[in-house]
Amino acid sequence: MVPDQQAALDFYCGLFGWQGEIGPPEQGGYSVCTLKGKPVAGIMKAMNPDGSIPDPMPPTVWTTYLSTDGIDSTLKSVTAERGQVMMGPIDVMDLGRMAVVADPTGAVFGLWEPGTFPGAGIVNEHGALIWNELSTGDPEAAGAFYSAVLPMTVTASEEEGGQPYTEFKVGGHVVAGMMSLDRMPPGTPPNWLPYFHTDDVDATVAAAGEAGGKVIAPVFDTPVGPMAVLADPQGAPFAVITVREPDRPA
Repeated sequence: MVPDQQAALDFYCGLFGWQGEIGPPEQGGYSVCTLKGKPVAGIMKAMNPDGSIPDPMPPTVWTTYLSTDGIDSTLKSVTAERGQVMMGPIDVMDLGRMAVVADPTGAVFGLWEPGTFPGAGIVNEHGALIWNELSTGDPEAAGAFYSAVLPMTVTASEEEGGQPYTEFKVGGHVVAGMMSLDRMPPGTPPNWLPYFHTDDVDATVAAAGEAGGKVIAPVFDTPVGPMAVLADPQGAPFAVITVREPDRPA
């Protein structure tokens, strides 16, 4: 969700090789960005449900969407587990149903019940989503929440250097990660951060800078490969990573 939709399309299409244009009015102008003809992400102008411009404008961020087979029952669980329903559920034509919620620690994410549109058509490739990561002030409470509202399990582990890390799993497959806000700069709010795979993280960071983006965390090495955290020209944070084994599920 961005103040300037066309500027965001220009930035990400140039950076990752996506294709995308502002959508038709009946879709609220929503842009489905594609790579190799398959959907990889969505970009929409920030607006109120009635189509008016928000005042003040909300923060420019990427929203991680988690899939659910039954959004109504999931929203009941969100409320029962001390989460907050911020918007929805909303029918999106025959594509599916959506809602935006916040977990008890304050991290905002989306829920999607697929209709004819299941979601991302490409993952784990250059220019596509490869990982989603939750940073929260209370990993224990967050882990209990997500495992209660969705068929997810949490597994604690350690990164190199002994830093605690948590993996979310669905059906035994790792789908996302979680770490403490203690490792973030002071004042960072709880958040879900999307990671996009790139064949050359240094080149992608340089290209983002040339296109007006900013570097939040310069390239550094991780157990799975070099990564960096960036912000697009309108302020939305995202990570880029060159994974040594890019079959890791998003």
